[in-house]
Amino acid sequence: MQEDFHYYATYCAAYIAGYSHEESLDIAYSAQFVDVCSRTLLAKIKGPSDAATTQLQLELMDARTDRVGLQDITRIWSSFHFLPRDLNAVREKCTKGYRNKYRLICGPNGELVKKTVDLAKDKPVQSVGIAMHVLADTWAHANFAGTPSLVINNTNYLFYELFPEGDGYREQQIRFRHSTSVPDDLENSIYTNSLYQSSENSIMNLGHGRAGHLPDYSFVRYRYLPAWGEYEEIIKDNPRDYINAFTQMIHAMKCIRGVKGPFETETYDMEAIEPWLDRIKGIIGKRQILASDDWKAFGEELSGQSIEDFEIDRYFNEYTSVLKERKDDTFIGKFILGALAHKGMVINEIFKTGNKLAGVVKQNSVTGKTAEDEQQEDVAEQSSVTGKTAEDELKEEAAEQ
Repeated sequence: MQEDFHYYATYCAAYIAGYSHEESLDIAYSAQFVDVCSRTLLAKIKGPSDAATTQLQLELMDARTDRVGLQDITRIWSSFHFLPRDLNAVREKCTKGYRNKYRLICGPNGELVKKTVDLAKDKPVQSVGIAMHVLADTWAHANFAGTPSLVINNTNYLFYELFPEGDGYREQQIRFRHSTSVPDDLENSIYTNSLYQSSENSIMNLGHGRAGHLPDYSFVRYRYLPAWGEYEEIIKDNPRDYINAFTQMIHAMKCIRGVKGPFETETYDMEAIEPWLDRIKGIIGKRQILASDDWKAFGEELSGQSIEDFEIDRYFNEYTSVLKERKDDTFIGKFILGALAHKGMVINEIFKTGNKLAGVVKQNSVTGKTAEDEQQEDVAEQSSVTGKTAEDELKEEAAEQ
């Protein structure tokens, strides 16, 4: 998702859920800050690099793609943008390396979504914003994984946009191009994507890079045939999914506030948006690259207050000007603590299933080895038996499909 939903729509959801105008702004800022809190930014304000919730393009281009480097990438993107739906998903007749990547495929209503919301309860609003970003992205980024993988994340010519027409849909083949200087051509279904790279672990194959910003548009409906889907077509209906995301955020924030019981997945507070349902559907369904102005206008009508535009450095001075022992009490300090807590939870949940793609937060108290040490040994052990690298096995899996 983009700033229109993570900032402005999140403000609207928070206000409808019962937060004050000021609290809703702080939740919205924290949700959007997840998309900009890179190591480069943290170095600028002298914050801990481990709290990074995203990576800049330049950071990714310089990132290592060995086992340790891929763990670092996966820790960030699987935790904050592509939360895995089912860490125990069954995949027959595949290598261990491929199965572990398959289990990182993002999607809504998984066990980790509940753990994400529960973790934010009784925490500062910064943690609430982080949780809402993660929850919302499970809808937009469904069927992609937060780890580099050509098999999981690639797109091809079997990709069609669906336009409502009569009682059905008119199809138009989507064309992807790598032309970052030109905006997406919505009229002709032409979208900018990352460069094709045949290497399974190329950074170009991270997340939905091969589909560009297409999954982030609330209005889009599309069908495609992913390599991992056993030749079963997937139809993605973003207008429906974004309504679900919005109403699930409202439900989640009511649970966090304590005005509802425990958070349950597959629960959407449609009743809360009934007075504005047509308005919200109109914003979500409108073909436009960014819906920020429409969400902002709706939010200001809801609260009767002016919604400040997102300013990345709004809280920097507060963080950089206080003594070290007081940084945790600042807005950014609370965001950092929330980010570290959430990332640690997700990494440990992945690791507990025997999947070492994201490493582990804590050092093994028995062996004294770090997650990176154990994972490298694991790869070496597999290679000594098969004589193949993990990348070789994944390529063979792709060829078999």
